[in-house]
Amino acid sequence: MVLPPLPDAPPLVPVAPVATVAPVKKDRRVLRAVLRWSAAVVVFAVAGAGTAYGITRMDRTDVPGLATQSDGRWDYPTLVKPPLPSGSPGPLVKSNTAGAHYADLRKLVLPAPKGAKADKTLAGDDGWLDRKILLAEYASKTDREALGGKLTDYGLRHIAARGWTMPDGTRTRIYLLQFDTAALADDMMSKEITGYSEPVYPITGEGTSARDEVFPEKAQVADLVVNPYVEQKPYGAEQVRQAYLSAGDTVAIVLQSRKGEALAVPFEQTVTLQSELLS
Repeated sequence: MVLPPLPDAPPLVPVAPVATVAPVKKDRRVLRAVLRWSAAVVVFAVAGAGTAYGITRMDRTDVPGLATQSDGRWDYPTLVKPPLPSGSPGPLVKSNTAGAHYADLRKLVLPAPKGAKADKTLAGDDGWLDRKILLAEYASKTDREALGGKLTDYGLRHIAARGWTMPDGTRTRIYLLQFDTAALADDMMSKEITGYSEPVYPITGEGTSARDEVFPEKAQVADLVVNPYVEQKPYGAEQVRQAYLSAGDTVAIVLQSRKGEALAVPFEQTVTLQSELLS
């Protein structure tokens, strides 16, 4: 075997045996390299095919970036909380004993999803809604008067709202009711407008509603109290779903109704996203 030349050494003069053997060794080295690269290409091709096969076997919602609304979810815009005034704590921070939302309440109402038609009656005056529009949601005049009196007794400060209708006919109305303290808001919700088994005041067009026992825990945001209800069969022309949320100094009322049946998935999604904005 002929050794390779040393650095800075004069080249060796090849002899006859080298001329006949060296090309064979070089060819074998090339052949081995080609075989190695061919094997690598096969491995990557098999791995790639396996990955592609795995993706095709997965639900689209399991693949990041390929989620769809095929499960009934609506296409909401990315949520961005409004900035807090400098030095102000969030509503659920322990040091914020009043549970105050220092951010503008009007900017904490959930925005409408893609494809929605806005309900202009809930736009309010400069974003603040007259309580009469909220009270009109309730069926009985007696109930409207009773609830109106309690809003006064508990020192209601503001109502911010938004509503829309989706192409499938689902109507959504969201009302944010702000009080002076979290204690007042919590008492208003737990003692005056909700019960464990049913809401205190029926919504217009609603029959008998009961607590939504299948409302998923994952749709509830930590440290927020959520009371969800769903209208029971037999219902009339449309079904009503409703939820009451207590978040700091604010009570949120989420109403959804739809001819035939109000679907659970968009309702749960709407309640969860509104809860996140208020947390």
